[in-house]
Amino acid sequence: MNKFGQSRRNFMQQSTAMAAAFAAGGTLGIRSAFADRSKELNILCWEGYNSAQVLDPFRQQTGATVKAESLTNDPTMINRLRAGEINVWDLINVNNPWARKIMWPEKLIKPLDRAKMEPYFEKMLPAFKPPYQWSLDDSGKDLIGMAQRFGPYSFVVNTDKISRASAEDQGWDLWNDDANAGKYGVQESDDWNVFDLCCISGFDPFKEHTDEEVARYTATAKKVFKNAKVVGDLATMNQLLVSGDIDFYLTGGTYSCSPARADGALNIRAITPNKGPLAGGKGGISWIEITSVVNNPDVSPLAEQFLEYVQDPEMSHTVAFAEGTFNPVAQMGNPDCFKLFTAEELDIIQWDSLEEEMARSVEYDIVPDYDRLLDIMTAAKREVSGG
Repeated sequence: MNKFGQSRRNFMQQSTAMAAAFAAGGTLGIRSAFADRSKELNILCWEGYNSAQVLDPFRQQTGATVKAESLTNDPTMINRLRAGEINVWDLINVNNPWARKIMWPEKLIKPLDRAKMEPYFEKMLPAFKPPYQWSLDDSGKDLIGMAQRFGPYSFVVNTDKISRASAEDQGWDLWNDDANAGKYGVQESDDWNVFDLCCISGFDPFKEHTDEEVARYTATAKKVFKNAKVVGDLATMNQLLVSGDIDFYLTGGTYSCSPARADGALNIRAITPNKGPLAGGKGGISWIEITSVVNNPDVSPLAEQFLEYVQDPEMSHTVAFAEGTFNPVAQMGNPDCFKLFTAEELDIIQWDSLEEEMARSVEYDIVPDYDRLLDIMTAAKREVSGG
C-alpha cells in the first residue's frame, strides 16, 4: 500500500507527457462536450469507492452509468486532471492537503453547494464538525470537499512480541535500537517512509530541513534499510507479522493491519507513539480523505447527489468496510451509522484507541523538500539491494 507515494517533482513531467497523449487522442475516449451527462458519473478514487458494494445501489437508484477508477497515490490522480482529464471525471477522492493546497488553487475542482452539503458535517464525529479545515478553501468561504474515511498511520507491531504500551512509549526509537536489527520490515510506501525516517531521525517532516537534519536523515535511511529483514507490500508485512518472522513494520496503521485483524489476528496492532518530534510534541501522523467535484465544464448533475448518497448511514458503513481494508469513517458520529458497526468490526478498526491516537497525531501534509529526501531514501534502499 502506497497511500501517497509519488514525488511531487514528477507532476510537471507527467503532466507534459499526459497532455501530449491527450492531444493525440490517446486518453480515455473523451466524450462530446454536448453529450447528455444526466445519467453518467465518472469517479477517480482510492479503492473502496470503486467497489460494486458502493456503486451498484447508486446505479439502481439513478439508472445511471457509473464508472470508477482506483489509483494508488494522490499525485497521479491530480496529474490526470492536469493533463486534460478534467473533462472526463466528475468526482475525485484524495487525501486531505491536496484539495485545499493543490487542486483548488489550480482550479481543478469546484465549490460545493455549501448550504446543502455542509450540514452533513454536523452529524460527523466531533473533529469534523463545521467549519472543518480540510473541507474549505483557505479563505473559509468555499466548501471544496466532503470528508469520510480517515485513520492514524505510523507503524504496526505484533503485540505478542512487543506490547502496545512498550511500543507507544518507545515510539520511533524502536528503529534506533540496534537490538532490533533484522526484526522489522519496511512497507513500500515512499511518502510515508520519508515521513517516518524524519521522525526516527528526531525532527518534523513537514518543514524545511537544515543540512544537519538532512545528514541525520541520510544516516537513518541507510541504517533502517540495512537492518530491515524485508521490504515489501502490505500483504507481505502482515503475513510476516502473523507468522512471527518480524516483530513490527513501518509504515502502517489501522488501514494496513485491518485485513490481518479481520482474519482474527488481533495481536497485530497499529501503534501511534505517545510523543515524538512532530508539531506539539505529537508522535504520529494521520490521514483524512476528501472527495471533491471536478471542475469539469460539463460536470454530471449526479456528482453532488453521489456525495449525499455516501453520507447515508448504511452506505457510510459499507464504505468503511469495502474492498478488503477497513477504516473508520467520519459519519460514525451519527448514532444511526455507529449502531451498524458490530463489536467485531469496531475491534478490527481499533475503535477502542482511535480517539486518543488521532489526538496524538498531526494531519498529513506536504513536505517542502520532499524530492531531496525521497532521492536520499531511494539511494539508501538501492545501496542495500544492490540495485
